[in-house]
Amino acid sequence: MQFVKGMIVRSKKGHDKGRFYAVLALCGDCAALVNAQNRTREHPKMKKLLHLAPAKTVLTQEQLDSDSEIRQILAAFSERAALPKEVI
Repeated sequence: MQFVKGMIVRSKKGHDKGRFYAVLALCGDCAALVNAQNRTREHPKMKKLLHLAPAKTVLTQEQLDSDSEIRQILAAFSERAALPKEVI
């Protein structure tokens, strides 16, 4: 799957394994990621694309402009991921 700006991704490797982020920008084989908690738009996390698993959801530019909206959307993803597979 092609990575695009605004896409929701899950970290597959590293100390943040399993956490959800939104792609703020793409830079070659890396992505600038935000989660609006400890990684805001002013201080994004750089991570290689091969360490990310894409979700089907893509945020609009208006949603990416607000840290609080990013935080709410990613919280919903985290809650859903914590549910057992039988419930989903």
